[in-house]
Amino acid sequence: MLQVPPADLAVVIVDYNAGEYLRRCVASVLRSTGGAAVDVLVVDNASADGSARSVAEAHPEIRLIENQDNRGLSTAWNQGIRATFAPYVLLLNPDAELWAGDLAGLVRTFEDRPAVAVVGPVVRNPDGTMYESGRRFPTLAEAVGHAFLGPFLPQNRFTRAYRMTDWDRTTEREVDWVSGSCWAVRRAALDEVGPMDESFFLYGEELDLCTRLRAAGWKVLFTPALEVVHEGGVSTGRSRRTHLMHSASVYRYFRKHRARGWGRALLPLAWVALRARAELVALRDRVRT
Repeated sequence: MLQVPPADLAVVIVDYNAGEYLRRCVASVLRSTGGAAVDVLVVDNASADGSARSVAEAHPEIRLIENQDNRGLSTAWNQGIRATFAPYVLLLNPDAELWAGDLAGLVRTFEDRPAVAVVGPVVRNPDGTMYESGRRFPTLAEAVGHAFLGPFLPQNRFTRAYRMTDWDRTTEREVDWVSGSCWAVRRAALDEVGPMDESFFLYGEELDLCTRLRAAGWKVLFTPALEVVHEGGVSTGRSRRTHLMHSASVYRYFRKHRARGWGRALLPLAWVALRARAELVALRDRVRT
């Protein structure tokens, strides 16, 4: 059995044809430890580009799990979490790079706040602008307004409320959930509420887990002490298929967490509305190109 050295923090990166982005991601992790003992594990979901094996050969200090098929993001993250033993786990997309701050500071954030289950950093777009990670659970009106107006009029009041746009994200605060492009989880909290729901093949897994953790009394924290730059869409692209997958995950979340009592009567309407939204966004993307 492989002996894994004790670590303060585990970093799990799920790769799917991320190419050069994966190399940059791993390099950013290794130069940003801040002196913390870090166990870096790449879980490869049957990439065809050889990216994961190439990175593992260049950095023998990291570990690699190679799946024979694409198991989806939640399943691969659970797989990586089970294969690590540190008390905290950073879950990182392969097209994200640690940019400012260090992982020792992330560990201290958890140690100083024992009620916090999830920590999310500042996430920047490639041009340096702020991606609005750290959001609230939307009301029904906000969810509907954001779903149909957000892709076309991003400054509408529903989207601004849901994304907490008026907050500049230079301060630390408790939020409902954070972006899954880069988020850290306390293992003890996972042990309490259970692993990620693997029925979320892609999209929505972080929202589902944060919802369950918050319901169990744990806190979710946004902190500007760590920053990442996230390219976005490297492994998935921005196709009609990915928009449909996103809408299916949103529907799954609504059915699981919001369809209570009379709300179950809204399930057929929610499915039709989300499918229509996916088609509209896909049409917008085709027009733009």
